[in-house]
Amino acid sequence: MIAVCDGSAPADQHHRRANSRSVVPMDAGMEEVHEGETLWRFDRDFLESRWTCLWGRGCLGIGAEPAEHLGLGCCSVGAELCDVDEARMIAALAATLDPARFECHGEVRERGMFSDGARNHTRVVDGACIFLNRPGFAGGAGCALHLAAIDAGEPPIDWKPSVCWQLPIRVDWEPGADDTEVATVRRWTRRDWGIEGEEMAWCCTEGSLAYVSDRPVIDSLGAELKAIVGTEVYVELRHRITAQ
Repeated sequence: MIAVCDGSAPADQHHRRANSRSVVPMDAGMEEVHEGETLWRFDRDFLESRWTCLWGRGCLGIGAEPAEHLGLGCCSVGAELCDVDEARMIAALAATLDPARFECHGEVRERGMFSDGARNHTRVVDGACIFLNRPGFAGGAGCALHLAAIDAGEPPIDWKPSVCWQLPIRVDWEPGADDTEVATVRRWTRRDWGIEGEEMAWCCTEGSLAYVSDRPVIDSLGAELKAIVGTEVYVELRHRITAQ
């Protein structure tokens, strides 16, 4: 099962089946989808935008200085894991990685992959997540877990930490009326990075550099959105977005 976490709600809240659903526009910039006890709110502007990940083709990273040549992307701070189950899953998958496709295989074998005994964060090695293969690595640059998923013919979201495959999608949870909950789905912003965000030279959702896809986010990130909100909500939302 895909782990879906945003740090503010248990994973099972994202997998409840719909009891009754309706789509009602909240205002000019949002769409609302009611799913049982959850009211999903979606940033329409982001879903209609042409944002796309620029890793390996113009991404400036999230460091204090733009550094496209380093190929670090948003991996500089490592990956925060959602819970014990996700930590176990990542550990199990890491054990299957081919050393020829995993640059830091020796580091994992000698010192482990987690930053501490709590096992809630991947180690940062030489400025990036231990799973990131650097440019020039013979086995291929990029996330070793992502590469292994492709090699296995499986979706990368089944292999990677949830915080990694969800970016730049952010879900904010808050209590709603009558024991309901409100989940706002939007683009990740600089402030969501906390202190690091204040020091970043670049954030991919700002400006226009990353808005160059030939497809809108509702389609290009369809698999990710579906994993977060569920198939029924996604299908209804997509119909709503593309019909107008």
